[in-house]
Amino acid sequence: MEKSTGPGRGEAKAVLIAGPTASGKSALAARLADALGGVIVNADSMQVYRELRILTARPSAEEEAARPHRLYGHVSAAEAYSVARWLADVDGVLAEADQTGRTPIIVGGTGLYFTALVTGLSEVPEIPEAIRSYWRARGRADGGAALHETLRERDPVMAERLRPSDPQRIVRALEVMEATGRSLADWQAEAAPPRLDPARCHKVVLAPDRADLRVRIETRFSQMLEEGAREEVKALDRLDLDPALPAMKAIGVAPLLAHSMGLLSLEGARDRAVADSARYAKRQETWFRNRFADWDRLDPAAIPETADGRWPWALAAS
Repeated sequence: MEKSTGPGRGEAKAVLIAGPTASGKSALAARLADALGGVIVNADSMQVYRELRILTARPSAEEEAARPHRLYGHVSAAEAYSVARWLADVDGVLAEADQTGRTPIIVGGTGLYFTALVTGLSEVPEIPEAIRSYWRARGRADGGAALHETLRERDPVMAERLRPSDPQRIVRALEVMEATGRSLADWQAEAAPPRLDPARCHKVVLAPDRADLRVRIETRFSQMLEEGAREEVKALDRLDLDPALPAMKAIGVAPLLAHSMGLLSLEGARDRAVADSARYAKRQETWFRNRFADWDRLDPAAIPETADGRWPWALAAS
């Protein structure tokens, strides 16, 4: 691991732990929370949904009871949670931590949350529901490629930034353009100030060996099945939610729904979910490598069992 250039323990405003899915972020956050008397704050866009504890690998009820956790499972799957809402929620958590003297340990795999936290987020006005509904319907009817062509005609700058295989962000760009008359790129260039000064935070990206990570993903999904992931997805399906909602796109939902309808064997559902997780982890790794180049990189296999004076355990030194 590279030597940390972050602040000393007394100066640290927060600890930020990013990393791909199944890399061991929650375990590291728990150990640091115990060592520092910290509060663990969720920075994963799927772990906010209360109906998906198992499939999103949210901390268990026992783990949440053992140490303070914030912003886990506090949103209904019927809602489309956003980075702007997360920032508004995290403001309250940071204020609480400051009042109680607890170190915030912000952990997750959603790179955009961390980026907004330490660099700021553009303040896009609220989109009228009629416009949002229209473009969501167009997204379901037209598909990513056709929608991307529409975006290219209306907002070529954002079309260059987005892939045709990313309909959710294409829809977002189109609705912003229609509602405001300005490109989302323009709004993003006018970012609000960051919530945290990155120079006063310890920042680490967990970077496991890729082969080890694949094993971790396979093992974790098998554990999810044993813990009731199929039943969790069936319960989600009974809510009859819009399939375009973010919670319905959580990894594992689609293949397990296909299995429940008799369209896919359990083994096939498992294999598809594992493959989807591995692809997602690769995208996360690319984001972290490109956007968080100045963060410490830590192989989870190198984390010592006990404090040995090296970061991050040096944070707990008296």
